[in-house]
Amino acid sequence: MNNLILGRYIPGDSFIHRLDPRSKLLSMFIFIIIVFWANNVITNLLMFAFTMVLVLLSRIKIGFFLKGLKPMIGLILFTTLFQVFFTQAGDVLVQLWIIKITDYGLGQAALIFMRFVLIIIFSTLLTLTTTPLSLADAVESLLKPLEPLKVPVHEIGLMLSLSLRFVPTLMDDTTRIMNAQKARGVDFGEGNLIQKVKSIIPILIPLFASSFKRADALATAMEARGYQGGEGRSKYRLLKWTYKDSMAIIGICCLGLILFLLKK
Repeated sequence: MNNLILGRYIPGDSFIHRLDPRSKLLSMFIFIIIVFWANNVITNLLMFAFTMVLVLLSRIKIGFFLKGLKPMIGLILFTTLFQVFFTQAGDVLVQLWIIKITDYGLGQAALIFMRFVLIIIFSTLLTLTTTPLSLADAVESLLKPLEPLKVPVHEIGLMLSLSLRFVPTLMDDTTRIMNAQKARGVDFGEGNLIQKVKSIIPILIPLFASSFKRADALATAMEARGYQGGEGRSKYRLLKWTYKDSMAIIGICCLGLILFLLKK
């Protein structure tokens, strides 16, 4: 459970750390668009090289990014193999009964694999270099133009902040409960699928109880401090957009332009 990176922030003073969280979110949005638009090996390799440069600039150990990939390995493999075995287009390379493996299917599987890896690494980079509170403030700031449409911008930012803040806490609670159950002789790896599902119940019940207790304590603390929503509230830390943030956006847009020219 400790392999989950979502919501975990690693303090640092790198170029990536110092960027405004709004520029990071916008870069993430543009990056995802470019990833799904790139459809050949060369463009994906360039995207991977670009992502590795960002990882080096963050000065964060590569092991943290591998931990970010680990929980998603099952989904990545399932999606990739699904493309390999069930894509009928292209020249048949291998045929096993009704299952055909084609060159087009292998190519699509490789593209999907690269897309998953790139997006997970980039999103991991975002969460490792940005505090949950800063991310919530960035979302609130970017959604500010929607306030006249009665969109609860502050509440959305607050929910995001609380969610990111308590994900690591819930994972730590899960690990603690599992260790306590193992100390009592529970083996979560034994038995068939149904028995494994049943073994999760002793984890879920105390985890839900702990979560509700934390939520109640948080609500009481917010009420005691006079919290009444976002109206009239000020920020302790103001977001500041600098030329570096503009350069970051321009840089990723230039990457998209280069890939567009290569694609042609």
